Amino acid sequence: MPTKVSEYMTRKVITITAETGLREAFFKMRDEGIRHLPVINQDNIVIGMVSDRELRRPGWVDETPDIGHDYALSDDLHIGDVMITDVIHVRTYDTLTKAVATLLDNTIGAAPVFDKTGDLVGMLSAVDLLRAFQDSLESQKQNKKKKAAV
Repeated sequence: MPTKVSEYMTRKVITITAETGLREAFFKMRDEGIRHLPVINQDNIVIGMVSDRELRRPGWVDETPDIGHDYALSDDLHIGDVMITDVIHVRTYDTLTKAVATLLDNTIGAAPVFDKTGDLVGMLSAVDLLRAFQDSLESQKQNKKKKAAV
């Protein structure tokens, strides 16, 4: 049976709102050791995503990139100004194969995970997928040892 997203997703979901300042979001990511945050509205509905990439290189910077634009961390700017509104997501019941394809096809490092009712229940990141890959390699290694012992 194929492995499901629910087996490897991170269940502790840290969210922010569109009104959150960029500086506050940056420090929340740093303090929590994460690089992606779902943006929710007052009804806890996901309305966007923000990654450390949006904080490093906001899409609204139209000048030639230089070090002065890296991490424009002002709380005068809000997550709503830089968030991605076309949220790519996966479902708890999706296979890891499908989830990997979703992340690769969309060139993203993480996706929110929704259950069958559409509620946000986790995050699936490239790190989570690497953990699944490591488990798969370990399982293959153990199977080879068992076959060799027989």
